[in-house]
Amino acid sequence: MATHTRVEVLHLFRSFLKVARGFPDYNIREYIKRRSIDAFRQNKNIGDESQVVGLFKEGKTQLELAKRQSIVYSLYAPKVKSIMEIKN
Repeated sequence: MATHTRVEVLHLFRSFLKVARGFPDYNIREYIKRRSIDAFRQNKNIGDESQVVGLFKEGKTQLELAKRQSIVYSLYAPKVKSIMEIKN
């Protein structure tokens, strides 16, 4: 089994945050960001290599799913910004 280094895991985390920034809708963007942060914090103390490999594989799958969803959401982006995005 291949073990995943800290650098690879941090790269995956940053990729999630980057994909989250690609969502045009504020609510979905913040949801993806919050879920990513929570999931990585929850699993930061996993020591078993087989669990780490499984979680990393699941993370890559979820990242690809989020990328595809980002494309679909960008096709049907709302014309009006959320009240949270409007600056004074």
